[in-house]
Amino acid sequence: MVPRDDVSRVLVVTAHPDDVDFGAAGTVAAWTSAGIEVAYCVCTSGDASGGPGADRAEVAARREQEQRDAAKAVGVEQVTFLRHPDGRLTASLELRRDISRVIRQFRPDRVLTWSPEINWDHIVTSHPDHRAAGEATLAAVYPDARNPHAHPELLADEGLEPWATGELWLADSPAGLRNHAVDVTDTVDRKLAALRAHSSQTGHLTELADDIRSYLAATAERHGLPGGRLAEAFQVVNTA
Repeated sequence: MVPRDDVSRVLVVTAHPDDVDFGAAGTVAAWTSAGIEVAYCVCTSGDASGGPGADRAEVAARREQEQRDAAKAVGVEQVTFLRHPDGRLTASLELRRDISRVIRQFRPDRVLTWSPEINWDHIVTSHPDHRAAGEATLAAVYPDARNPHAHPELLADEGLEPWATGELWLADSPAGLRNHAVDVTDTVDRKLAALRAHSSQTGHLTELADDIRSYLAATAERHGLPGGRLAEAFQVVNTA
């Protein structure tokens, strides 16, 4: 798969703070280093984490700030939180509308999100929220954001003109569907810095850097990159 080479803006849509940093931050850093503008849209604030006695509002505020700090580590300044319920995310019409709104506002050439399919090889990454975010984003990319009659209030009340995104990248697809690898050898340190920014989620992971490097090395090898390289892999879909 050869992705488009005329991309100047990319929108990344995730379910939770930290999803993009585990799955795609090396790629994001490569894009921003190449002059591509990247924005994040996070469907929840990650408030269904932490201990049972933790204040949910405080957890949400901390996790949002961690995501903003992580975004800066890879050159991303714009982070939008939709604040749908963490742990109860569904591909509802409301979520499709909210993602469509961000697409029409930012007008990306490419959207990266999570696969709506289950990755049976590593089931723990196929969180229901991840798949719901992916399903809703796919519907927002096609057909909602480009259809003036979908969510008509976006045009009638907010003046947001339809926008057609030409390319969709899916993270965490079933392995056999991943058709493009990005060499992130030169940006892995920025990916790790972004992950460390999520201290509430990664502070206890003493082997995180080694584990990430090992996984990225295996991905690079699987996709035919030279020895010693690191890679993130995606399913790239033409949506033009």
